[in-house]
Amino acid sequence: MFKQFTVAAASLVLCVGLAQAQASGPATGKAPSAQQNKMGECNKEAADKKGDERKAFMKTCLSAKKTTQQDKMKTCNKDAGDKKLKGDDRKKFMSDCLKA
Repeated sequence: MFKQFTVAAASLVLCVGLAQAQASGPATGKAPSAQQNKMGECNKEAADKKGDERKAFMKTCLSAKKTTQQDKMKTCNKDAGDKKLKGDDRKKFMSDCLKA
């Protein structure tokens, strides 16, 4: 009786462990998160770097914020104002600035 109970308990532990391993593995069918995508991109860029240089690059790459369209608009608008552009010159400058 004790032997059967031990075998049943061990089987249960194994089944739970396998189910948990499958649920947390890469084959869950979920799309990678934004952080995982960023990590992949930074890893590709850092392929030729080694040691401390790679660590420093990865730290900078992963902490860098992506420039939003609104941030670009603010910067371009300020630059156009500083240059005192008007009319068609301003439109052209803004267009080129926002594309960059």
